Amino acid sequence: MNDYRVLLYYNYTQVEDAEAYAPQHKAKCEEIGLLGRILISEEGINGTCSGTVEQTDAYMEYMKNDPRFKDTVFKIEETDGHAFKKLKVKYRKELVTLRLEDDVDPNKLTGQYLEPKEFYEQIQREDTIVLDARNDYEYDLGHFRGAIRPDIRNFRDLPQWIRDNKEKFMDKKIITYCTGGIRCEKFSGWLLKEGFEDVAQLHGGIVTYGQDPEVQGDLWDGQLYVFDERISVPVNRKEHVVIARDFYDGEPCERYVNCAYPPCNQKIICSEENEHKYMRSCSHECRTHPENRYVQEYGMTEEEVAERLAVIEREKETAAI
Repeated sequence: MNDYRVLLYYNYTQVEDAEAYAPQHKAKCEEIGLLGRILISEEGINGTCSGTVEQTDAYMEYMKNDPRFKDTVFKIEETDGHAFKKLKVKYRKELVTLRLEDDVDPNKLTGQYLEPKEFYEQIQREDTIVLDARNDYEYDLGHFRGAIRPDIRNFRDLPQWIRDNKEKFMDKKIITYCTGGIRCEKFSGWLLKEGFEDVAQLHGGIVTYGQDPEVQGDLWDGQLYVFDERISVPVNRKEHVVIARDFYDGEPCERYVNCAYPPCNQKIICSEENEHKYMRSCSHECRTHPENRYVQEYGMTEEEVAERLAVIEREKETAAI
C-alpha cells in the first residue's frame, strides 16, 4: 500500500475577499504538511496537492468543515511519494484562464454531465463530436480515441479556435473532456452561449474516467499529462496503447522535457538518449543560444557544443541523401 496520495479537486463557489483568504489557506496547508499548487479566487478553489494519508485526510476534513467547500469532490490517487516539491497557494481572478468578454458562471450555465459509462457509450456514436478541451501537448501524450485535437498551446486560446472552426461543429452533438473537469465546466457553458445547442461534458474528467470500476479507462490511448512531478499517469486499465512519438525520430515515446532555451520552453516528447543528443532543444536556434540551460547545466565548452552540432548536421545530410 502506498503511503502518499495526490488530491485533485475544484469547487466553483463564492469566496468573499479571496485575495485575503489565500494566505490563510496556505498557512493551514503548511500546518498540515501538504505540498502542491492551489488557486483561490472569488469564484472558488482549484487545487492539486500531495501528502501522506494522514495529511490528506486532515486537509479534506478541513475543507469539509468550511461551509464554502463542504461539498468539494476529491479525486484521490495513491502514490509512493510527494508529487510536488513546493507548496504554492495563490490568488487568481480566474480559476481557469479563459479571459472571456462575458464570463460564464458554471453554477448557472454548463453542459450536460455524462458519467463515465454514459460518456463511453456516447463517444462511440457517429453523430457525436468528441472535443478535447486541453492544450495540444496534453493531447499529443494521450487522448480519447477519435477526439479532435485543438491547435492551441493555452486554454485561453480555445474559444477563438472554436470560432475559427465553427463550421465543423455546428448542428452536431458536442462532448468535451479535460483532466479533472474544471475546464469543461466553463468551456461547455461558453459553447452554449455561442449557440451550440447539444453540449455535454465528462463529469469528473479523465481522472474519474480512469478510476471508474466499470469502464476502467477503455477507449483512452496513451498517458494522461498531469501538472506535477509525475508528468504523466496511466488511464486505460484494460489496454495501454502508446500514441506519442519522439519529437526527433518519430519513435514511440511517452517522456516529456522542456526546451532548454527558457523563452521557448516548448514541451518536447523525447527519449533520454535524444534529449542528450539534441541538447534538450527543439531547434538549431535554441541549441546555439547563449542562454541554453542544457549547455549551462552540463558545463559544455564551445568545442563540445560544436562537436554535438556537427553530429546532428551530418545525420541530417545523410537522411537527405
